[in-house]
Amino acid sequence: MRKLYFLVILFVANTSCYAQNIVVKSHDVHIRYSGRIIMTDDAAELSWSASSIKMNFKGTGVKVVLKDEHGYDYWNVIIDGKVISVIQPDSIQKEYTLASGLQEGNHTVELFKRTEWAMGKTWFYGFELDRYASVLLPPPQQKRKIEFFGNSITCGYAIEDTTGQDRGTAPYENAYLSYASITARHFDAELHSTTKSGIGILVSWVPLIMPELYYRLDPTDAESKWDFSKYKPDLVVINLFQNDKWIVNLPDNEQFKARFGTKPPTEEQIIKAYKDFVKTIRSKYPKTPIICALGNMDAVKDGSPWPGYMQKAVAQIGDKNIYTHVFPYKNTPGHPSKKEQQALADDLIAFIDQNIKW
Repeated sequence: MRKLYFLVILFVANTSCYAQNIVVKSHDVHIRYSGRIIMTDDAAELSWSASSIKMNFKGTGVKVVLKDEHGYDYWNVIIDGKVISVIQPDSIQKEYTLASGLQEGNHTVELFKRTEWAMGKTWFYGFELDRYASVLLPPPQQKRKIEFFGNSITCGYAIEDTTGQDRGTAPYENAYLSYASITARHFDAELHSTTKSGIGILVSWVPLIMPELYYRLDPTDAESKWDFSKYKPDLVVINLFQNDKWIVNLPDNEQFKARFGTKPPTEEQIIKAYKDFVKTIRSKYPKTPIICALGNMDAVKDGSPWPGYMQKAVAQIGDKNIYTHVFPYKNTPGHPSKKEQQALADDLIAFIDQNIKW
């Protein structure tokens, strides 16, 4: 009788242990992050557009615990390389089911931040695997690394707005469909997207300009500095000047007045500002190929001087490992659509294949 009682207790204990889900906390070595991530004691803090969290596992389901700063951010849920849903985390800490009922076996889960840092931060506390998960697998690895410095075009601003209103609020922004993300996926490259809608090199629609943003870990904090030794890209792409092109011609604009007073910058000042920024990026990545790109909005339409400004700046630097590339003008209203973002990506991929040896 005692022997039977012992076996029953042992069976219950083993069943209880087996039934417990596996919690994978934010600091676990099986998780791979992409982007400039702040690690706190109990969570990973993600702000930048196109930041992602990825893990390989063996099991049939996975959940996640998240909290958002304002409840504005949107995240793609990607299982085994396919986007299966979109979640909008609440401003209080909650658990979300990402996938259930998967075929038993090896899987990859990824969360991809569609929205830029102006929408807010998201805190990731960890994954939870269902009770049938038997093992965690080594984290995903990618062949290459690319960093983009850009504006709303690179952020995927208004890409989901098919009404023609060109709305850039959170539901209509999707960095996953931007040319930068498409290009990175094509080359199996980890992506860092150092971007902000409305930003320029000399002047922006907001008080911040890219030379005041590029170095930040927390994009909202000027004292928060990114450690450039943590991420050495194999390629850098800069796509800026679209916003400068507009604002230098708007003397009544608040940011024009703040940056220039009453007189717009001269051609020489414009060229120097671009050259100085590129030289700053070169100082961080001494050997990395840099593509200085421009387009595909009206900064590159026929007769625009802005491609020439960019080309003159790069020529003055005299670095053979810095390239210029002008995207074709899309000649449609508003920001690039999904189709136009794909065209940007196709054009950039072809340029990289032709010019970059990596």
